[in-house]
Amino acid sequence: MKQRGRHRRRRRGQALRATLAGTALALTAAATLISTSQATGANSPGGLTALRTGSATQLRLHENLTSRESLDTLSGNMGGNVGVDGVLRDADHAMRNTADCTAGERAALPVEPTATRAYCWDDADARTSQWRPRSVTTSGDADDDGAWGTRQVILAGWTHRDGRAAAPDRDEGLARIAVVDATDPDALRYRWVLLVAPRAGGKDFTALRTGLGGMVWYQDKLIVTADHGDGLLVFDLHRLLRADVDSGAVGRVGHGYSAAGYRYVLPAIGSYDLEGGSCTRGRDHAVPCIGSLSLDRTTAPDSLVATEAPGDRPERTRLWRYAFSTAAYRTGLLADTQGHVKAAEAWTTKGSGISGALSHRARGAHETEWYVGRPSDGRAGHASLWRQSGRGAKAATCTADQSHACWGLGTGSLSYWQRTGELWSLSDTADRRVLYAMPLSSVDGSLD
Repeated sequence: MKQRGRHRRRRRGQALRATLAGTALALTAAATLISTSQATGANSPGGLTALRTGSATQLRLHENLTSRESLDTLSGNMGGNVGVDGVLRDADHAMRNTADCTAGERAALPVEPTATRAYCWDDADARTSQWRPRSVTTSGDADDDGAWGTRQVILAGWTHRDGRAAAPDRDEGLARIAVVDATDPDALRYRWVLLVAPRAGGKDFTALRTGLGGMVWYQDKLIVTADHGDGLLVFDLHRLLRADVDSGAVGRVGHGYSAAGYRYVLPAIGSYDLEGGSCTRGRDHAVPCIGSLSLDRTTAPDSLVATEAPGDRPERTRLWRYAFSTAAYRTGLLADTQGHVKAAEAWTTKGSGISGALSHRARGAHETEWYVGRPSDGRAGHASLWRQSGRGAKAATCTADQSHACWGLGTGSLSYWQRTGELWSLSDTADRRVLYAMPLSSVDGSLD
């Protein structure tokens, strides 16, 4: 990090050894799995339309930061901060490489373009039906050299969704992060971290029950979508803490701390609330719920990209960005004016049900391109990935019926690793949960 080098080392981490050009992963005839009934986005979403200035006021945020005293109290009571490196030294789960993924898991991967790297979670996490992975960010977002200390790291956000209204599970709504050590691309390992919120002046904490549809790691901060899309939550990756009591409780237990069986917790340091009040899904002129997040390093300053959460098929879907602060004392936080954050830019698209979006301006390009993921019509088949700008939209076709359903099954957010040129995403469909990457250039090369 150029502004603050607390977590940096002069010695760079080992570069990811992924082959960005070469033989694509051997996938099991995935194209044959797509039928006309699964096709999505057969009608182009068209070009992006700039949102009128007056409408952008619905996108304003208000910043609320927890006192440093409360955070320091919690850290002190729990034995001090362990940081990302401390968690990864204790990684206890191994990801399976492509060859060890099942045929069903490999079938969840994109058809066109094909992934150059793919990983599946360990057996227990792959089979769980309650926990749902929806978001991904990397140390390629955190710093422009792609490393955090000496490691390359991936974070994946999962939310517990039991779905049994008559008998809700005690874990319903819990949010956890898989902290993945990707330094050796042939041997990824990870550890779970529970998201919590400090309480009682930092003497205790409570579980955060929030959907993780979007997540961005920028400098030393992690920003995620808040429950029901009402705003954003902020975490400091230096403040990872270790629980010393192994029980189902969450918070202070006697003279120690428990985290529902998890060894590590990450306490929120603040939030960004929508100034217009609670959001409403699927209404064009209402305060929008925030769906997915991504980082754009090609703007000046760097910016946080947000999308409107899917609703009942609104006529148009909003896409916008917030600028990050350039002040050294506000590392990783959004630019504000006395606690208020304005959208730096906003657009609308005719595409509905957006699961993830990324904006990027290639070197020498005249305008920014937006990569927008949309689900299948039945939400059970392969999705589509459109590249949009003010001039129009393009997507790959991958079957004889000219279907655009070429992207992954049940895909979540998008993340661009600038140093390697890779686009990362993940799938969440029953027992088909895969983390995968491909060169962004191959996405451009696949477009009609």
